[in-house]
Amino acid sequence: MTRWLATSTRENAEIVTKKQIWGVPKRDVSQINRIRPGDTILLYVGHEEIDKDITLPPAIIGCFEIVSSVYEDTDPIFTAPRKLGNEVFPLRFRLKTVTIFDPPVEFTPLIPKLTFITEKKQWSEHIKGQAMRAIAEEDHALIMKAAKTPRG
Repeated sequence: MTRWLATSTRENAEIVTKKQIWGVPKRDVSQINRIRPGDTILLYVGHEEIDKDITLPPAIIGCFEIVSSVYEDTDPIFTAPRKLGNEVFPLRFRLKTVTIFDPPVEFTPLIPKLTFITEKKQWSEHIKGQAMRAIAEEDHALIMKAAKTPRG
């Protein structure tokens, strides 16, 4: 079983949670072809400015189990960031919710302990530009433990 960290916008994370589907662009075919039913995904969302006084920090919003093989669907259910134009994230698979973190787990405090982030000061380089990446079991366990720790 592989543990994955999937990167999303908050808007698309809501769609993932409601529709139980994850999708990536065709350029990420090599990554998505490595998934298998039974693997799990931790869903990461980046920081978001709500207004000039409120910024939501980068966070992990939940854990999902992959329950299907990859399939292609061009139904436009996701919203593409401006830089991706009219991307529909056609390579998809179905999910089952393991748990939604309430509140979400802030990502920044985890960085010093995450093994997949080797450049701690340039940590965002390990995430941006990738729809998903495999992470170590110990990193997955660290995030799941943080989700169970009282916060908020």
